[in-house]
Amino acid sequence: MSFDLNGKVAIVTGAGRGLGRSHALALAARGARVVVNDLAEHGADSESARAVVREIRAKGGSAIANGANVANFEQVKSMVDAVVAKWDRVDILVNNAGMLRDKTFSKMSIDDFRLVIDVHLMGSVNCTKAVWARMCQQNYGRIVLTSSSSGLYGNFGQSNYGAAKMAMLGFMNTLHLEGKKYNVRVNCLAPTAGTAMTKGLFPEAVFELMTPDSVSPAVVFLCASDAPSRKVVAAGGGSFAVYKGFETEGISLAPENVSAEGIAAAWEAINAEAGMRELGSGFEQPTKFAMQAARKLGLDLT
Repeated sequence: MSFDLNGKVAIVTGAGRGLGRSHALALAARGARVVVNDLAEHGADSESARAVVREIRAKGGSAIANGANVANFEQVKSMVDAVVAKWDRVDILVNNAGMLRDKTFSKMSIDDFRLVIDVHLMGSVNCTKAVWARMCQQNYGRIVLTSSSSGLYGNFGQSNYGAAKMAMLGFMNTLHLEGKKYNVRVNCLAPTAGTAMTKGLFPEAVFELMTPDSVSPAVVFLCASDAPSRKVVAAGGGSFAVYKGFETEGISLAPENVSAEGIAAAWEAINAEAGMRELGSGFEQPTKFAMQAARKLGLDLT
């Protein structure tokens, strides 16, 4: 498996610091030309983004800064147009930009809920939409969405963040299917790292071990020519895992038992993990249910 990214053009959002900075440096170290995107005030490129560009260039790499707001589609489109005008293509998109507005749901304003959705989810949608047609046309694209354990499993005080991060999986699942024939591969990263967003969440000694640099190898892996697709790679402190969503086999109830009471009576079988499997697309679930119903009627749909 080759991780040589020479000739590839990568956009990394939220790349002025933390995980994004680390991702940008890691991709540049493999030869990619990198667009270091970081939200800038008053329309100029942010100093943080320019600093990362200087780091990359000092090591012999090629990079430019961009201050587009990922929540603004017109700004994102302008960024992509400028990148294509300069380098003629976009091969890699790492959707990393994010922010937090943590409060319990009862105390959270609807504006703070919407703001986190706009930056994390719609920011990823905007950036992906801006590069999607070009990636399909050139028959090559690697897209990384940033999810989180807060989305996969929930986290107290993060209903807005968790909702946005779990939405990444639904977005990924469909884009994987739509991009497959164009060699556009889409994956999610679920990172854990000691950044400004997580400082105070871990003991200091552990915080020091959870470096962004220990996460970025997963991004390089997911951006390679032989990368998988539709995977959720969890990464932190040099540890890596894959999250998988499974569905129990379930059972088809007799017509007279199709009721809440019937579900309750059969709950142990419905909830049983034997035969549990990961489905490949949304259509597989109704197909499974149809097959179960057919067997109940003595029909053969195979």
